Amino acid sequence: MSTYTVHESPQSDADRVDRGVELEFVKDGFSWLTAICPPLGFLANSLWLMAIAYLAGSALLGYLLQTLKVDPSVMGLIFLTINVYLGFEVSTLKRWMLDQKGWQTIGVVNGKSMAECERRFFESWLPEQPVITSDATNGMSSGSGSRFWPFGAGA
Repeated sequence: MSTYTVHESPQSDADRVDRGVELEFVKDGFSWLTAICPPLGFLANSLWLMAIAYLAGSALLGYLLQTLKVDPSVMGLIFLTINVYLGFEVSTLKRWMLDQKGWQTIGVVNGKSMAECERRFFESWLPEQPVITSDATNGMSSGSGSRFWPFGAGA
């Protein structure tokens, strides 16, 4: 069973369909990609600053441990521990970055797959959202037909 948190942009459109397209689903759980190679895991989650911070921090930590003449096997264990921890926390970092950008958490959903989670979320979320029609949509249903049919409404 997978759990996703659903986030909405601060500059979302008024129409529910446009808002639905812009929603961000963040999976909760362990990320193998981040645990194996944190910079790639961060980049896959659009966490560019975290990837840069990881590279700078790991270079600094490696230099510090080497200067202190720490055994290479201990250094490897330290970096492995950090990477596994980041594998568990990458979704939390993603949610934190969205929160910093003004995104709001609007729901949590569970399911067997991403598609099922999206379906479940939209089944409960869409009926509560207002339907907004634009003037262009109202003009199409006016019955004139001449705007789209070159021979007039009666032809």
